[in-house]
Amino acid sequence: MNFSEILQDAHVWIGIALVMVALVFWRIKVPGMVTKALDDAAAKVQAQLDEAARLRAEAAAMLAQVKAQRADTEKAAAEMLKTAQADADRLRAEAAVKLDEDIKRRGDLALRRIAVAEAQAAGDVKAAAADLAAQTAETVLAARLAGAKGDPLIDAGLAGLATRFAA
Repeated sequence: MNFSEILQDAHVWIGIALVMVALVFWRIKVPGMVTKALDDAAAKVQAQLDEAARLRAEAAAMLAQVKAQRADTEKAAAEMLKTAQADADRLRAEAAVKLDEDIKRRGDLALRRIAVAEAQAAGDVKAAAADLAAQTAETVLAARLAGAKGDPLIDAGLAGLATRFAA
């Protein structure tokens, strides 16, 4: 292979063109621009990573805050439930006491009404007995008076009184 054959080969010319393009690129500082573009892209990625880290830290803080609020809320709810249970127990006990008092009061009222009714019935029985005794006495006296038309001693005493008053 001689020099003219080498110059005729397409691969040689491609190699020469490639070296010339590389020299042109090097001369117009393309590697610096590529480096600068890569550095800018790296800085942008780093900024995004920093932002992501900041957002992650912020999200972690918010998560901790939400967990704390949830714990506080659950504690408050448990306290409310405990208080409501205590109130319900207290109200149940008060209702039982009031019910016992009402039952006792109504029992006493019923006993008083029974006593009053018994007293009234006893009074009615006594009044009826007195009426019956009076009627019986009246009947007995009327029968005695009708049977003895006159008592001679009483008639004599009355006649003697009549003369004394006349004088």
